[in-house]
Amino acid sequence: MNSIGKLGAMQQLIKGGRMMPAAALSDDSVLVKKIVAEHNPEGIEYDVRPLLHIVEDVLTRSTLSSEDATTDALAHADHVEDRSHHPGHTSMLEALSAKIDRISCEISYKTLGGVDAHSTTVAIFDMLTIYKWDVKIVLALAAFALTYGEFFLLAQIHDTNLLAKSMAILKQLPSIMEHASSLKPRFDTLNDLVNIILEVTKCVIEFHDLPTQYITQDISDYTTAYNYIPVASYWTVRSIVACAAQITSLTTLGYEIFTSTDAWELSTLTFKLKNIIDHLRQLLNSCNEHIGKKMDAEAYQMLRELFSKPHTDNMKVLKALIYTQDDILPLYDGVTKKRVSLEPLRRKNVLLLFSGLEISTDELLILEQIYNESKAHAPKMESRYELVWIPIVDPNAEWIEPKQKQFESLQENMSWYSVYHPSLIGKPVIWFIQSEWKYKNKPILVVLDPQGRVSCPNAIHMMWIWGSAAYPFTSSREEALWKEETWRLELLVDGIDSEILNWIKDGKYIFLYGGDEPEWIRRFVKEARRVATATQIHLEMVYVGKSNKREQVQKIIDTIIREKLNTQYWSEQSMIWFFWTRLQSMLFSKLQLKQTDDDDHVMQEIKKLLSYDKQGGWIVLARGSQIVVNGHAKTGLQTLVEYDAVWKEHADREGFEPAFKNHYYKVHSVVSPCSRFEFSHAMGRIPERLTCPECRRNMHVLTTFQCCHDEKIDEDFFVSTVTPPTI
Repeated sequence: MNSIGKLGAMQQLIKGGRMMPAAALSDDSVLVKKIVAEHNPEGIEYDVRPLLHIVEDVLTRSTLSSEDATTDALAHADHVEDRSHHPGHTSMLEALSAKIDRISCEISYKTLGGVDAHSTTVAIFDMLTIYKWDVKIVLALAAFALTYGEFFLLAQIHDTNLLAKSMAILKQLPSIMEHASSLKPRFDTLNDLVNIILEVTKCVIEFHDLPTQYITQDISDYTTAYNYIPVASYWTVRSIVACAAQITSLTTLGYEIFTSTDAWELSTLTFKLKNIIDHLRQLLNSCNEHIGKKMDAEAYQMLRELFSKPHTDNMKVLKALIYTQDDILPLYDGVTKKRVSLEPLRRKNVLLLFSGLEISTDELLILEQIYNESKAHAPKMESRYELVWIPIVDPNAEWIEPKQKQFESLQENMSWYSVYHPSLIGKPVIWFIQSEWKYKNKPILVVLDPQGRVSCPNAIHMMWIWGSAAYPFTSSREEALWKEETWRLELLVDGIDSEILNWIKDGKYIFLYGGDEPEWIRRFVKEARRVATATQIHLEMVYVGKSNKREQVQKIIDTIIREKLNTQYWSEQSMIWFFWTRLQSMLFSKLQLKQTDDDDHVMQEIKKLLSYDKQGGWIVLARGSQIVVNGHAKTGLQTLVEYDAVWKEHADREGFEPAFKNHYYKVHSVVSPCSRFEFSHAMGRIPERLTCPECRRNMHVLTTFQCCHDEKIDEDFFVSTVTPPTI
């Protein structure tokens, strides 16, 4: 056939795709009207993913650029992962291979016969009326893969296989391969279209795989996508027909017949499919987001139901909280530094430590000490309880490298179990611990018994207060410890400063005090020493700082050292932190146990001390174990200053202790400072009401915004702002 004849044949071959009226081409509803009307799936479910894997494998090994279309370069396709061997492939092909062959023949027959692309596309859909949209596309794509794959298979082996060589000659492959460089634009354009066809196909399959039980009428994007799938299917098959026409033109008419119009057609279809995939992806993402919310809400409700039912062991509960599947090892063993399953936790008391990545070094050091003491002092406990760190991070935030390093650093420094990665903890779990266990942003320690029941919603407070003596860290143990406890100095300093414990044994007078005003510190130390000398008592003094303002506290310590004030101090900030953490834990422990009545002397004294700290400064005077005065800083200083003028004779007559106490409360009744408490939003169980420790009236509730400048605000992730969903 001469060039003129070939040109005429080629125009006849592909004329339909370009000769249809422009209005018909632009109006998708007109194009798919017949296809949609005859779409009548019989209800048989086909999992086309295994078949698509084979098709994609063929297209991946075949879709090469023109400059790679040599024997050596084509051989590199063998390095592509082989996914053709799959258990589901055989049964799938048995059911659909005949249909694939028929479609392949139909495409070849109609394109060679000069039938226009639209008519060919409609004819293919006529053969597939009983199949769902995703099956239609995959079958058409599989039919195209037969032709496409054969072309490139012969291109790869015709130099080394005599049978392939003869077949290649029949398909004009030698001359095509000789002009591979000049055909590069044709190959590249074809490759682009084949790739976008695969993308649309996968997207349609993804849409059909959506769990419809979570789809409700209010999801407009699902309806939009459902109605748009026929359009996407039409243009995908239409593009498959165009690709087949290109391969046919190469093998039947030769490499010479290729016009700019051919490239334009393929590029136009590529552009069309890109718009389709963008639109489908947007709709699909919206549907997935809605479905994800529904699934999360369902999982949250299941968690609530799970904790309301009895179980033979704790595995169901632990799986629901940590990781539900068995495909990976979800825990990291802090001792062996290896990943492990949940099995080591079976039928044990499990302490679940929930915290963000901002958990402090101080907290971890104290936890480590208590954990090791429990193991060392009571060997039998080792087989009865385990500690697991469950990191809580914002699931919507990007997981960046610094966070990964921060997480790994924390994990490596823990001697107990931890969740292998924060991504294993889903939104439903975060919602659950926030709503049920009042987790916000501060660490909590939830205790589960061997059957998975909650023994204590937050044992971290009793752990801070009593350490390993609080084992087994249950609410009943917490109540028992409080029944044994009294308002004494050991309660405040136990486990922090052994020297103070020695002073207590010796029955010495002890002043613990704190504040952030240097001048008050100077005057208080001076007056206390003067009165102690005058009354001939053995007085020890320790500066304990404040619950916040670390930098200010450090400046006070520097002043004490520089001016050589006659007082001791805690040089380590961790000791100061632990003192106030224990004191706050006493308050929250009482609140958690609902021991907040006005007759609870320990509770009222704890509230006083915390309130005085927030008002500026505080003092605690003790004689041995007995606390004489728990007071406000300014009132305490005024009491000392007025020694000579007011209560010296009383002290000479009855002794320092009753005289100081009596005059302090006289001054206090006149000054009567306000009581004040501050609860961070990061704390868990914030009380709805609180009585004043001074006058016993209900306190006013205020909202305060505060910045102390020297403190790092580590509450970026407020789980408390997340409202658990309802189904």
